[in-house]
Amino acid sequence: MEHPAETCKHVMAREAARTSRASHTDHADHATLTLPMTLFFAAAVGVIVVNLSAAQPLAGLVSHSLQLRPQFVGAVAMLPQLGYAAGLLLLVPLCDLLENRRLIFRTLLACSVFLALAALARSGPLFLAAAFLAGATSSVIQMLVPMAASMAPASQRGRAVGNVMSGLMLGILLSRPLASLIAGTLGWRAFYGIEAVADALLAVVLFLHTPRRMPSVTARYADLLYSLWTLLRTERVLRRSAFLAALALGAFSAFWTAVALLLSQPPFSLGMNGIAAFALAGASGAIVTPLAGRLGDHGAGRAVQYAAHATMLGAVALLGVAGAGWGGFSPAAHPALALGLLVVGAAALDAGVIADQTLGRRAINLLNPAARGRLNAIFVGMFFIGGAAGALMAGAAWASARWGGVCLVVLGFTVAVIALGFVYRAPPASGR
Repeated sequence: MEHPAETCKHVMAREAARTSRASHTDHADHATLTLPMTLFFAAAVGVIVVNLSAAQPLAGLVSHSLQLRPQFVGAVAMLPQLGYAAGLLLLVPLCDLLENRRLIFRTLLACSVFLALAALARSGPLFLAAAFLAGATSSVIQMLVPMAASMAPASQRGRAVGNVMSGLMLGILLSRPLASLIAGTLGWRAFYGIEAVADALLAVVLFLHTPRRMPSVTARYADLLYSLWTLLRTERVLRRSAFLAALALGAFSAFWTAVALLLSQPPFSLGMNGIAAFALAGASGAIVTPLAGRLGDHGAGRAVQYAAHATMLGAVALLGVAGAGWGGFSPAAHPALALGLLVVGAAALDAGVIADQTLGRRAINLLNPAARGRLNAIFVGMFFIGGAAGALMAGAAWASARWGGVCLVVLGFTVAVIALGFVYRAPPASGR
């Protein structure tokens, strides 16, 4: 019997051969990716990714409504991200085995069903199970990206992927204020119901307007899964970028999971609409995305990454001062100043995390083109595992030590990012 590692090598070799003739094969399988279709794909991934990030500001409302114990508040935000990571590793590889249009339709329809179940859930365990499964099936995003790429000419595929992924980033940034706004107006159940309907409609439209795409790989599902481990073991740039991104998202997720709990209490006492405005202001840190990518293209990636990590550290200090009274500051005596410092800290934290993630994604996309889809799946999967860990730890920290405990969790992730950035240095240009 052939050893799994050897089988994996054969799978990757076949994919390299397929890549060399991709332009011929794709022409037979796809329609042209027009500007309207590009915008539609970007909007679709933006809508779907809302399923993952929106749970963060809703954690307090959901846990109170379903009478979850305080230590399980973080699970409301953690399980969708953990499910997404599981879907990337277990569902997305099916794109290399099954006809893509039908697979996307069924996966997104299942996501809609799980979101509807979350909206109707009357018990904590049922809601958490539905949230996990909705997160897993939201990995359909990473099925849509190669579909869009296959519809573009070979010379424009990089641009097509970038345009579609911009919808993903926009969805992540707008998900928290959108969820807060809907929950503040109609209730948290309405948010999940609206998302369920939106995903169902998207499933139908995608099925009607995307072409059939039958993969040419004939490997077994188990071999493709094993190839994920082989890539992680052999690609040093992938390991470094993925671990850094996972730790950074852990800090990001811990903050955004608990900040709504802080803002809803004195001295801030914000309602859901106020929390939505805070989330929108904090999202301003995303303006660094194009700058980080451009500087990375000009060879300044290492310096930008160090600056991003230093920015995260400064953000944690601001968040601790403004919310937990670090350094002798009194948020109760100066609530307006404290809220302003929290906004600045949130924007700085977002900027540091997004810059790190942008540079990491750029680095892995310069690696093996024949395995680019699975390289991205591994990177994003580990990214969301870190986010899930941060959300879970934030819930436990809030239950035991309130905002001061949450800031210590964010600080722990940030220190780990800085330490790994210095110790686990980037390898030579070969990428190994």
